[in-house]
Amino acid sequence: MLSDWGAIAIFLIVGIVFGAGGIITSFIIHPRRTTPQKLEVYECGVDTIGPTWVQFKTSYFLYALLFVIFDVETIYLYPWAVKFTSLGLFAFIEMIIFIFILIVGLWYAWKEGALEWM
Repeated sequence: MLSDWGAIAIFLIVGIVFGAGGIITSFIIHPRRTTPQKLEVYECGVDTIGPTWVQFKTSYFLYALLFVIFDVETIYLYPWAVKFTSLGLFAFIEMIIFIFILIVGLWYAWKEGALEWM
């Protein structure tokens, strides 16, 4: 049991070291002097002409959010599938309820037109 917690501790320490290492490295190597050219807006190398404010349709964001939500929820299916034989009937019924909730959410999004591209 201690070896399981040891692996978790190692992952935690490595994650903290990588996060702190990136922050410390960016602090060490960031440019100290700014010039007007460095402060200009970079947009694919082309200077913008006219107003640059563009409104996006919210359906693109809803479509992306639905993808992320259903993608993250499918992650819960993998550990269940690995331990399926040892979990028993109760876990099977719980997963059927979970999948039913996902299907209801997908049906609602479809009914509201969130999956329509245009």
